[in-house]
Amino acid sequence: MKPLALLLAMALSAPLFAEVARPASDFTFPAAGGKDGSLKNLRGQPVVLVIADNAQRKELLKQLRLLEELYPKFANKHVVFAAALTGASETVQSSIPFAPVNNPSAVAAAYQFAGKFQLVIIGRDGNIDYQTEKVCLGERVRDVIQNSFVPQNAARR
Repeated sequence: MKPLALLLAMALSAPLFAEVARPASDFTFPAAGGKDGSLKNLRGQPVVLVIADNAQRKELLKQLRLLEELYPKFANKHVVFAAALTGASETVQSSIPFAPVNNPSAVAAAYQFAGKFQLVIIGRDGNIDYQTEKVCLGERVRDVIQNSFVPQNAARR
């Protein structure tokens, strides 16, 4: 079979859309009433998780500024913000209420954190919708969150 014909046959037999679910690793965080909340209890809500080696990491600070600009638009989507700072008991300084994760080093390892900064967006279904080690524009974060609603809402019908 000629190479072009072989490629065409493979393309025609391949599915148009590949659905690969990447379940997010569960983590806990302090919640109201002294109990711990968990990611699995947040099903139905998108979660933005930032992971950094310290609270003064320039990538983290830049990401926070970009998120703060769009934070009012996230409010009606019930987005939860969480932070795993692997440095010594630091907290995120932001106008956005970030939930500090319990055991940030374990969370960082579960999300294969290998450096200085990471952004993870977890969809309402508990799967990772987006993961990057680069600062992400607030509009991109908003688009990922918005676009995860569309197929998930359609699947419920």
